[in-house]
Amino acid sequence: MRLLSVPVRPSAERPGRALGWDLAFSLGCLVFAAITAVKSEFYGYRVWGNCAIAGYGLAAAHSGWLLVSARRGRTPGGVLGSRRFGLGVIAVLAMIVPLVILVIRRLTGVDWLITPFSWAAQPEVWVIERSASLLLRHGTPYVDVTALGRLPEVNDYTPYGPVMTVFGLPRALFGGSPVADALTDARWMFALAAVACVLATLRLLRWPKIPVPGAQLALACPLTTLTWAVAGPDLAIVGLLVLACALAATGRNVLSGLVLALVISAKLIVAPAAAVLAIFVLVRARKQDHLGWAALGRFVAALLATTVLVHLPVYLVDPRAFLEHVIRFPLGMGVVRSPAASPLPGHLIAETGQAGLVLAFTLVGIAALAMLAWLVRRPPATGSDALLRIAVGLGTLILLTPATRYGYLVYPLVLLGAQLTFRSAERTAPPAEQPATSS
Repeated sequence: MRLLSVPVRPSAERPGRALGWDLAFSLGCLVFAAITAVKSEFYGYRVWGNCAIAGYGLAAAHSGWLLVSARRGRTPGGVLGSRRFGLGVIAVLAMIVPLVILVIRRLTGVDWLITPFSWAAQPEVWVIERSASLLLRHGTPYVDVTALGRLPEVNDYTPYGPVMTVFGLPRALFGGSPVADALTDARWMFALAAVACVLATLRLLRWPKIPVPGAQLALACPLTTLTWAVAGPDLAIVGLLVLACALAATGRNVLSGLVLALVISAKLIVAPAAAVLAIFVLVRARKQDHLGWAALGRFVAALLATTVLVHLPVYLVDPRAFLEHVIRFPLGMGVVRSPAASPLPGHLIAETGQAGLVLAFTLVGIAALAMLAWLVRRPPATGSDALLRIAVGLGTLILLTPATRYGYLVYPLVLLGAQLTFRSAERTAPPAEQPATSS
């Protein structure tokens, strides 16, 4: 009985638990990759799946080796002894390698064909590149789908805000040869933007140590690695969103409003983040200098001015086309119905008929009111608080919106991973710089 009462030292217990989680995470991702490689109708998904099997498989083997070593009382040294080694393997084999393969494969020219088994890039890549060409030629990335001289189809739509067009400009301006097309593939632009946002965020937070679970959620989960290889716009957008949070958390309210406006002007789905960041800016400023309303005013002014500046020129060229592409189509109310579908609750409810569609939008409204009540009762006082609320809000919206895809869940996953990193930075900040946590 006395032996049973001897406490286990945390230092001896935690490594095993952490490594056990690493192993379970890699094995779960490995199963997802294997199913994707065998079952997916998309060529790019299958290429990613085969590469990811190697990445997640090696990561699982590494975690298993570390776990066995820990249980035997041994701690391997060097790079191989770090839990982060597996993350590096995943980044190389499940992100970089499949992207390079698919960029080269795309040079064979199978864009715009109704043959998903041949696509080396998902349609959003082609659509964004085309939108840049349309912008340069006509002053708007949106075409009037009712004036095409034929029945419109899904690929005629550009369901993004004007800012998303920027990622297609290099291809529109410099593409044309095989080498130029490979170097200006929009996926490289998405990847560069995402990486730049991560580095800028870490610099603002004074280079905190990224927790391994945070890196797993934000970087190594299959939704992130798959999106990186076959599409990529969502990673650039969520990267900018995290950067906007970092700017707000460090008191750069005007820049935060500007960046958030660019985010919303690229993809409208992230608009609910504006309410969270506005309240965060107010709470943070009032705790520091009692001038919260002035800080909020600067944030809102930057947000609104930038949004109008970006949208108005394009809207004035063709208001009807703008509304059809950016508003009606993503909501499933366009001339052509959005193909966005998933086994998520909102879509399944809406598929039951008109009453189901009304119920789905009603649930979205109820969720919005619940989020607003949460923000009022427990307003975010730190960057990690704000990220948690944005992740929950966007996750709920994605689950309940009728026209949605399961891949959009990359948003809450990346935001939760970033939230862990923000929390790490807040814990290690000097006491004078640590904001009070929300209660």
